[in-house]
Amino acid sequence: MNNQTNDRPALTPQEFAHLGGGALAYVKTIRSEDAQRLFPQAPAIRPGLELYALLGADGTPIMLTDSKDAAIANAWENQLQTVSLH
Repeated sequence: MNNQTNDRPALTPQEFAHLGGGALAYVKTIRSEDAQRLFPQAPAIRPGLELYALLGADGTPIMLTDSKDAAIANAWENQLQTVSLH
């Protein structure tokens, strides 16, 4: 068993939050009931719909759509690389 410590410095929470900022985004599936929380400026949306939110690497909301393909296309148009979340 290797008990050596990692010599790389750990990221602070602030550094981690900005990791990939301006270059990375992710698509998150949300329910229409939750859209107002992420997108307070969005108009009223019928409950029960599956929507897709494009979010910056730090979680900043970018766009809301009813199509995953549209969210990914918007990311590409804005030169954002989309990544998967697990």
